[in-house]
Amino acid sequence: MQRVTSATDLPRTALATPRLIATDLDGTLLRGDKTVSARTVAALSAAEDAGIEVFFVTGRPARWMSVVAEHTARHGMAIVANGAAVYDLHRDRLLAAYPLDARDAMRVLEILRAAVPGTTFAIERTGGFAYEPAYVPYEPDAEALIAPMEELLGTPPGHQPLLKLLAKHPDIDPDLFLDTARAVAGTYAEITRSSPSALLEVSGSGVSKATTLARCCAERGISAAEVVAFGDMPNDLEMLSWAGRSYAVANAHPDVLAATTHRTAANEDDGVARAIERILAGAGA
Repeated sequence: MQRVTSATDLPRTALATPRLIATDLDGTLLRGDKTVSARTVAALSAAEDAGIEVFFVTGRPARWMSVVAEHTARHGMAIVANGAAVYDLHRDRLLAAYPLDARDAMRVLEILRAAVPGTTFAIERTGGFAYEPAYVPYEPDAEALIAPMEELLGTPPGHQPLLKLLAKHPDIDPDLFLDTARAVAGTYAEITRSSPSALLEVSGSGVSKATTLARCCAERGISAAEVVAFGDMPNDLEMLSWAGRSYAVANAHPDVLAATTHRTAANEDDGVARAIERILAGAGA
């Protein structure tokens, strides 16, 4: 199997006939109401009928994949938690995990607490969500554990791998929060963001959407040049830089618009579906 250690090991390659489509979900494939449009469903199905594999590559945890579970391609696989895990959504089974070391998570936590006062924290494990009392989750979760982070980062029941540390601030500019976190704590983990608010997502060093997608492609004999990727936020940048053809939706973050080779319509206007339709028609961009 191809060994990939970091996004810097993943150079952009020449364009080839696509064999795999890798798409982000929120802000990219999904509309603002978190639904998949009929046009998008039809485009994904047409791609598969043409022999092109479709992978959902998302920052979401597996427990939030029900919105697309029925559209998860024939293989049922999805890359979740920004590359920290690969799940078979058809069988509700973890296939691979690339965890964040709890000691590194604690170092990042301590550094951010000092550098950006008011930051609160939560974690995602393969078994679910947990957060400290001061953290305000976006959605209620009756099954979430609530406890001090020092306790939550201890040995979990069943030794569930730690997928992500989440760091949230009530009012700092999201890009400034990301830049600051990378500057002060980036040596311990991969730090990115996908939310429009000041919410950072912290993964193990060398773990990103790109590295896990590259592993999955290598297992299938698919090169980067044969991959078309879609995204909208900073957590998509490594994947978009690696793929042979990359698309930013019109509503994408400025850094994503600057880094991609192609553009398509906004998520509300079925941008991913429109691009897939053009690809299948042989029209390229």
